[in-house]
Amino acid sequence: MKLDIYNIEGQKTSKKVNLDKNIFGAKLNDHCIYLVIKSELASKRQGTSKSKSKSEVRGTGAKPWKQKGTGRARAGRLRNPSRVHGGTAFGPEPRAYNMKVNKKVKKIARISALSDKYSSGNIIVMDSLKLSETKTKKIKNVLKTLKIDNKKVSFLSTKKDLNFYLSCRNLKNINTYKVEDVSIYELINSNTLVIDKDSVEYLNNLGKN
Repeated sequence: MKLDIYNIEGQKTSKKVNLDKNIFGAKLNDHCIYLVIKSELASKRQGTSKSKSKSEVRGTGAKPWKQKGTGRARAGRLRNPSRVHGGTAFGPEPRAYNMKVNKKVKKIARISALSDKYSSGNIIVMDSLKLSETKTKKIKNVLKTLKIDNKKVSFLSTKKDLNFYLSCRNLKNINTYKVEDVSIYELINSNTLVIDKDSVEYLNNLGKN
């Protein structure tokens, strides 16, 4: 499995890169992708919502009147949830939404996501993702040359180049990630993956780890 390599100007070069068929040509496992994305999105939730129970709301905890003989309904406290200004019954409490996913499942999900992008022709390999200066216009020209200027694009590299990052920062639907840090959600959610040559080598070694 081979793909053409493009230069930083978006022009096709005479070089090609080898893709491991066990990584980019694997069978798609939808369920593993579902489990990992569900875990990634859940971990982004803050889980800080909180309401006060009857023991926490402001007010006395004393019994307001005696149990019998007043002609009124019995009451144990004024902060009861059934009363105005009382506490909340079974309200939300701070919690963690993190979900455990096995390493093997995460690995299968990553391989499946890469295979899905390759099979649909949405992977582009560039020799380098480095710029000598910060120039957003240059990135826009590259996207236009590659005919992906109207798509959601994720650039993956082994090392983040500051000039390249700053050039992409203000462009809509354009993201940059280190190849080892990109989430499965971003791989699936992006229309096109633009990967540098070193990142391809890193991804080819996924099956060996």
